[in-house]
Amino acid sequence: MPDFAIIFDMDGVIVDTNAFHKVAIQQFCRKYGFELTDAQLRANVYGRTNKDWLTNLFGTLSAKQLQAYAEEKEQLFREMYAPHIKPVKGLVAFLEKLVNASIPRAIATSAPRANVDFVLDKTMLGKYFDTILDESMVTHGKPNPEIYLKTALALGFPNDRCIVIEDSLSGATAGVKSGSKVIGITTTHTREELTEASIVINDFDELSVSDLTNILQK
Repeated sequence: MPDFAIIFDMDGVIVDTNAFHKVAIQQFCRKYGFELTDAQLRANVYGRTNKDWLTNLFGTLSAKQLQAYAEEKEQLFREMYAPHIKPVKGLVAFLEKLVNASIPRAIATSAPRANVDFVLDKTMLGKYFDTILDESMVTHGKPNPEIYLKTALALGFPNDRCIVIEDSLSGATAGVKSGSKVIGITTTHTREELTEASIVINDFDELSVSDLTNILQK
């Protein structure tokens, strides 16, 4: 049995959703009188929980209003993305390699559970993940390491025996802060921007099981 585990972020890692999240967020924000630049989206929205970015945008919100805004934006996203959803290139074959090598796998995402269920149902990837943590299971969103600390605990591995796969800068920071190694994937940021990652890939065709063991030895 391997002595390490792999933790996947979802958006930008399992599925390349960011272009659709961007349009959904921009439409939602315009409805309420906000215009967010690409730089603002990348710095303040991507990789963060709805609670974090919505309160940054609107200020203090009641729990009821926060939930309503979040559900409105996510429903818009799911409707847009449903006809286009597919796993990131090479992911299914990579997951099969992990299964064959008996390497435990988890999802740790800032997304709400409704989005997780939507993605796993549409891609039929649910069978690959026994451990899933979503935004409802943490108090502090990324770049705080809480979600990766809790996911490692749920997997039964110390964080220094977990490898996190992330697309966002806030997620990569969270992974490193948790004590894990991070693999960056260039769906959201460039190779040059993902400075906290041990290695950076464009897709899962570029990643092997031997790469994982090499990363842990660094």
